[in-house]
Amino acid sequence: MALKIYTKTGDKGKTSLIGGTKVPKSHIRIESYGTVDELNSFIGLLNDQISDSPSKIVLKEIQDRLFTIGSSLACDPDKEPLLKIPDLKEEDITFLENEIDKMNSVLPDMKSFILPGGHVAVSTAHILRCVCRRAERICVNMQENEIFIDPLVIKYLNRLSDYLFVLARYIAHQLEVEEIPWKPRI
Repeated sequence: MALKIYTKTGDKGKTSLIGGTKVPKSHIRIESYGTVDELNSFIGLLNDQISDSPSKIVLKEIQDRLFTIGSSLACDPDKEPLLKIPDLKEEDITFLENEIDKMNSVLPDMKSFILPGGHVAVSTAHILRCVCRRAERICVNMQENEIFIDPLVIKYLNRLSDYLFVLARYIAHQLEVEEIPWKPRI
C-alpha cells in the first residue's frame, strides 16, 4: 500500500520535528528549514535552466548538502545525538570556496555593482542568492536567540550565497550575456 502524503496532523498549526517534538508551524526552526527547502527547490529550477555539466554536478552536490542542513534544522537538538542525522563538514565549505575560485579565474574583474538580469538563468541565480541570504539571516536569528544551530550551517550558507553570486556572473559569462552595471542616479 502506498504511503499517504497527507497525515492531517498539521491541521491545527502544529508539526513534529525529527525526534517527535511538536512545535507550532510558525516556530523559527520550521521557518529555517522551510527556507532551506525553498532554496533547494530554486536550485533545482536553475539546474534545469543551464547546460554546463560541471555546474550542474556542483548544484546537485549543493542540493545534497542542503538536505543535510534541512535535516539538522528539522531535528530536535535534545534528541539529535540519538538519531543518525548526516553532518555538514568543513570540507563542504572548502568545496564551495574552490568552486568560487575556479569560476572567478575566468571572470572579468567587477568594476561596479551588478543588477540581476540579462538571462533567466542569471536572474534565477540571483534569486537563489537572495533566498540563501534569508536562510542565513534566519539561522543567525536562531543563534542569537540561543536556539541550537550548528555554526557550520551558518558558515555554509554564507559561503553558498557567495558561490551563487559568482555563479550568476559565471552563467552570464558562459552565455555571453553582458552584465548590467548599476549606474546610480546623481
